[in-house]
Parts: sequence; structure tokens; C-alpha cells
Amino acid sequence: MTHDTHTLVHICTLSEWLSARQTGEYRPPSFADIGFVHLSTPRQAHLPANRLFAGRRDLVLLRLDPSRLGAPVEWEPGVPTDPESMLFPHLYGPLPIGAVVAVEEYLPGADGTFAELAK
Repeated sequence: MTHDTHTLVHICTLSEWLSARQTGEYRPPSFADIGFVHLSTPRQAHLPANRLFAGRRDLVLLRLDPSRLGAPVEWEPGVPTDPESMLFPHLYGPLPIGAVVAVEEYLPGADGTFAELAK
């Protein structure tokens, strides 16, 4: 699989994003346990969104510049239900807010599911 390294994305709540802006970095609740931040390419974002956030309307999509992440990004398998060849980017460090180039509201459709992003 070819990796889209031009833009990576992360999904979080608006309140988490506002908190991260105050501290200068984002450490999701799972960071202490697993040691990395889950990222996606824009074309993958709907998969974790539907697994973890179906129906939620308080989310934002952070678009990231990989050259500003400041920690290693490893491409690793997701969960067993993902396509076998699909690898997800994992950031092995906190997410610096300086790497965020855009913040977009991220809403599900009327049925509560997230569609694949166009880009």
C-alpha cells in the first residue's frame, strides 16, 4: 500500500482540541497506555471514526503536516476488520499543535456513520 505522507489526520473532540491549544500538545487519553497517537490518512479516517465515534457530533478533524510532528511515525496494522494490506500511521510522541494546519468540524451523516473523506 502506498502511504499518503502529504497530509495525515487525527480525530478528537472539540474540547480536547481546545485544551491542547492551551498546553501546546495533544496527548489522547490512550497515550499513556499505548505510547502513541492514532493517526490516519484522509481516506482512512472514516474507519476509526465509525468504530469509535459513530453518531458523535462533537468531533473535529485535525489536518497535520507530517514534517512538523517532531516524533517518529510508524505505519502499522489497524484492527483485524481493516483491509489486510492497510497500515495506519502511529505517532510515537505527543501531537504538537504546531503540526496542525487545519481544524474542521467532523460530523456523521444522518444515519450516524462517517463517510470516506474526499481528500
